[in-house]
Amino acid sequence: LVSAAGIKWDPVDTGFSFPLQWERLWFLILTSSFFLTLVWFYFWWEVHNDYNEINWFLYNRMGYWSDWSIPILVTTAAGFTYITMLLILALCHIAVGQQMNLHWLHKIGLVTTLITTVVTMSSIAQLWDDEWEMVFISLQATAPFLHIGALAAVTALSWLVAGQFARTEKATSQMLMFSAYLAVVVALYLVPLTISSPCIMEKKALGPKPAILGHRGAPMLAPENTLMSFQKAVEQKVYGVQADVVLSYDGVPFLMHDKTLRRTTNVEEVFPERAYEHSSMFNWTDLEKLNAGEWFLQNDPFWTAGSLSRADYLEAANQSVCKLEDMLEVIKDNTSLILNFQDLPAAHPYYSTYINITLETILASGIRQQAVMWLPDMERQLVRQVAPGFQQTSGLKLDAERLREKGIVKLNLRYTKVTSEDVRDYTMANLSVNLYTVNEPWLFSILWCAGVPSVTSDSSHVLQKVPFPIWLMPPDEYHLIWITSDLISFLVIVGVFIFQKWRLGSIRTYNPEQIMLSAAVRRSSQDVKIMKEKLIFSEINNGVETTDELSFCSENGFANEMVTPTDHRDTKLRLN
Repeated sequence: LVSAAGIKWDPVDTGFSFPLQWERLWFLILTSSFFLTLVWFYFWWEVHNDYNEINWFLYNRMGYWSDWSIPILVTTAAGFTYITMLLILALCHIAVGQQMNLHWLHKIGLVTTLITTVVTMSSIAQLWDDEWEMVFISLQATAPFLHIGALAAVTALSWLVAGQFARTEKATSQMLMFSAYLAVVVALYLVPLTISSPCIMEKKALGPKPAILGHRGAPMLAPENTLMSFQKAVEQKVYGVQADVVLSYDGVPFLMHDKTLRRTTNVEEVFPERAYEHSSMFNWTDLEKLNAGEWFLQNDPFWTAGSLSRADYLEAANQSVCKLEDMLEVIKDNTSLILNFQDLPAAHPYYSTYINITLETILASGIRQQAVMWLPDMERQLVRQVAPGFQQTSGLKLDAERLREKGIVKLNLRYTKVTSEDVRDYTMANLSVNLYTVNEPWLFSILWCAGVPSVTSDSSHVLQKVPFPIWLMPPDEYHLIWITSDLISFLVIVGVFIFQKWRLGSIRTYNPEQIMLSAAVRRSSQDVKIMKEKLIFSEINNGVETTDELSFCSENGFANEMVTPTDHRDTKLRLN
């Protein structure tokens, strides 16, 4: 199996079997590639919460919609699996005391995987640096379990390390090897001191389940910002919904997230010459002609279109651009609302009055003022005068005192911008925090444990069914698991070292031939054979009896041969 994978066996037993010279460098590259691909695979798996957001970001960069998340995930998984298999095979060589000679095809594959991973990680760091915060947030959910997994892996590696320790002849090499391994083990034993998760808490300290607001309605069940989407959200009994408001060229408030109509309508078919115009530069009569549902079925941004019923599928395919007035009629009875506004072009005829027109539409709908969370910073004073019951909401993270001075009672922030301490401080200042966009149950659970009052989600139908945080562990129970795991690992490692020392120490001999051969591991095969002959004849010249047994190092160990002083040719033949 190992040979078929392109990793060759070196028949020379060096006594210290890590790869030598260039092969040692390749082993280092292989190990580095493993950890890099592991981090990248973990990152891309955890950002599943933001796949749609990442695809939208790339859409704005490239100008067309394509689901990049799954191809990247599959490619990452394939690269990680490939590197992992190579590393396992390399460790198999080490376990049996052999050198690794990596095939040149694998060297090309290894370097290609390493460079691709580094370039991709650097690109994400530059284009989407905020997303790396997800790694630290995810560790609040996974770190206790990753610690146990890492502990099991390092404990299993003790078999290889102990074997190398027993084979090594130099005390210096033994000390370096043992010290390095001991440092890793001790660091891993103490890692839980740095683990902090809001879900390590007493059950009685858990707060109420966060309220859920539908992000642009229910965009996994219907096209975003359409009437069907908000109807689905209401059916899910969400606490509220979030919507993006734009004013048409003739003064009609409607719902649209993007600046253009290209992504969520068929404007390129109906008005191809106007496809890149700002959505607010269309009259409502033109907007009514557009289809706002077919894109959802074709692009399937959340991979949910295939799960729609026949009736829902047909309804989604016939959705049109939604008026703010129609949406308010659907949600006004018992649903809260967060409104976000697009800035209008300076050439828009209602550039200076669109806030007034939108306010009139909201108030005329009959929705309770206390149910409206007003997000735009523009004209806040006017809004307070016309609609004093609106909850003034800010999208900026400021200190609690400044927010209270501005009359802000609620914050609407991305989940990566807020820590558990921030939530606690805002709560003490009587400021409510809503975080967006939270789609994964594990993330929802972390925020629940942290005491977040509400979240905005694309998957409200999923989070509504989460009855309890995915995991909740009292501190005493976590400490018990931590100490028990460390103790078991320590006992296993000590036992493995003792056993390997006993098993391999009884095999090792210290005759002059082996010592000289061990020192000659970098020499060619022919040189080693010549040294064997010199050792044999040196013993003969020193008066060894013709019946004495001389020990020869075979390719698989040590074998004894009978040699006479006069049998030089026969000796050479056997050595060759």
